[in-house]
Amino acid sequence: MAVTDPIADMLTRIRNANSAMHPQVDIPASKLKLKIAKVLREEGFIKDHYFIRSGPQGIIRIFLKYAPNGDRVISKLLRISKPGLRIYKKYKNLPKVIGCMGLAILSTSKGVMTDSKARSMGVGGEILCYVW
Repeated sequence: MAVTDPIADMLTRIRNANSAMHPQVDIPASKLKLKIAKVLREEGFIKDHYFIRSGPQGIIRIFLKYAPNGDRVISKLLRISKPGLRIYKKYKNLPKVIGCMGLAILSTSKGVMTDSKARSMGVGGEILCYVW
C-alpha cells in the first residue's frame, strides 16, 4: 500500500505505540525519518533508534521512553506541514510550542533541527511537526 505522507505515517506509528505503551516501534526507513528520529533522541523524547538493513528500504527501530512512574514522555505529536499545504516560516516567525515546553522540528537548508536551534542559527524552513 502506497503512503502519501511518510512523515505523518512515522508520527502516527510512534503515537500509536506510545499510547499502547510498547517498548519499541518499527518504521520503514528514509533519510528524513532518520534525521527526525535523531532530533527526537537528542531532545530526550525517545531512548534510541537504530537503522536495520532489511529489504530494499530498511527499517528504523525506535525505542520509546517512559518516565520511572510509567508516564509517557511524548504527550503529543502533531504533523504541521503536509503534502497538500506546506508551511514555511522565517527564523523570526518560528512558533514557540506550548510556551517553549515543546519543540517544533524543522527541515532547513542546514538540515533537520529544532526551532530553538534554527533561531540561534538564523535560518527558517519547513515546519515538519510539533512535539511535547
